[in-house]
Amino acid sequence: MAKLHYVSVMSLDGYIGDGHYNWSLPAEGSTAFITRIMRPIGIYLYGRKNFETMSFWESPDLGEMGEEHREFTSVWQSAEKVVYSKTLKSATTRKTRLERDYDAQKIREMKAGSAKDLCIGGPTLAAQAIRDHLVDEIHLFMVPTTIGNGIPVIPVLPKDAVLRLELLEECRFSEGWVYLRYRVQT
Repeated sequence: MAKLHYVSVMSLDGYIGDGHYNWSLPAEGSTAFITRIMRPIGIYLYGRKNFETMSFWESPDLGEMGEEHREFTSVWQSAEKVVYSKTLKSATTRKTRLERDYDAQKIREMKAGSAKDLCIGGPTLAAQAIRDHLVDEIHLFMVPTTIGNGIPVIPVLPKDAVLRLELLEECRFSEGWVYLRYRVQT
């Protein structure tokens, strides 16, 4: 069965966004690392906002980018995308379909039927999948800055929820970024 990965950049105080993302631009050398993580992904599951951010990779200006970014672009474009949104009228990228409602059973079926892993993006969508015991691994890129508010990296778990994680991998990058990969324990 394929695994479902939640991958996110987060501030030191646990937020993924405050409306401005200049604090979370990738650390030097991290793009090749991120591409390595994303290469096994065959299906991306996105909330609307995360999809709108990531859809940049559908047709970036590659003339301004280095080989690391070109490789990431190729990996991202080759995967299927499922966007969960009640407001988007149509998909704006290739290999993309819209789903109006989150359905845990459909995600279970995708995991069971996929030869490649899945990646979920967007904290609210990821929290639903975590709550439904669908997420197998959590990958966090921690940026050494605080932003004071925004969207928590895992925003809507029940107050009494305990999420037990096993550290599988860690890596340091320039500018103090830290990558942490966890297995979700059942």
